[in-house]
Amino acid sequence: MAGLVTVGQLDGQDVRRVTLSGERGLQAEILTNGARLAALWVPDRDGKLADIVLGFDTLTDWQGRGGYLGATCGRYSNRIADGRFSLDGRTVQVDRNEGQQHLHGGRSGLDTKHWTIVDHSDSHVTLETSSPDGEMGYPGVMTARVTYRVEGLGLTIELEARTDAPTVVNLVNHAYFNLAGHASGDVLGQHLQIDAGYYLPVDDRLIPTGEVRLVSGTPFDFRTVRPIGAEMPGPGGFDHNFCLSSTTDEKGLRRCLRAEDPVSGRKMQLSTTEPGVQIYTGAHFDGTPGKSGARYPKFAGFAAETQRFPNSPNTPHFPSARLDPGQVYRHLMQFDFTPA
Repeated sequence: MAGLVTVGQLDGQDVRRVTLSGERGLQAEILTNGARLAALWVPDRDGKLADIVLGFDTLTDWQGRGGYLGATCGRYSNRIADGRFSLDGRTVQVDRNEGQQHLHGGRSGLDTKHWTIVDHSDSHVTLETSSPDGEMGYPGVMTARVTYRVEGLGLTIELEARTDAPTVVNLVNHAYFNLAGHASGDVLGQHLQIDAGYYLPVDDRLIPTGEVRLVSGTPFDFRTVRPIGAEMPGPGGFDHNFCLSSTTDEKGLRRCLRAEDPVSGRKMQLSTTEPGVQIYTGAHFDGTPGKSGARYPKFAGFAAETQRFPNSPNTPHFPSARLDPGQVYRHLMQFDFTPA
């Protein structure tokens, strides 16, 4: 069976680590705290392995410095303006944990929970948690599941949710990737291509203005491959939603992005069922202590959060994030790490 060990306690509860194995040494390590992707070992063109996701060594650091690294976030990930939206004619006020805005489910979002392992094997693990009615202001009891599955040189993350009352749901995985290895400096020279013809401009709160703008002629044009840092929208880099343009296949998946470290040849291809992807280039890192003595500089990793658009509950022309009783929210992320 899968490598399953207890790595310590947080808040009086055992935290488990599950290790999943694929081909050519590919391994994913999952923590029950936050249902997070804590490590991901991927081969380069010569078969050399490196852990390509940022993180920490100790549970204390995961809890105190976590900053959503690797976590399953929600109920509503990304931002809701003023932490407020209307649902069936009534105003819902949720936690405001980034100034006046709501971010990634609030101070007690899914990333802070201890998830229960409901099923596991050498190649997969399914974890579950629940959020009671009114938690962080959200209506309805919501149950959530996340399944990590390794197959060959691929990783699939499947996120599901159900509710007993109308609510909004937008779950994301918040891993930060550095394809040269988590301790290798910044990602600005790594190559990125995004299947997106449009992006969402934001205001000074990082809330979308409502405009859906063409990427042509802007730093957001990743339709052809280019270094991440070749052109930036400002000193803070990217923290924006890209509106995916590719069509869906029979599984509901659409091409999202391709990334490559040109030195090692490590590659990552991502497909998703969601309409958008938030690219965040980690401007907040500033010599941040990380795994194995690493110090993470500014732009040490990029997050690729496939999602419904930010502030969708307040923007009717954005894809809806509403979930009603009897419906199942289902969100797939499918990664392929076949090297160059």
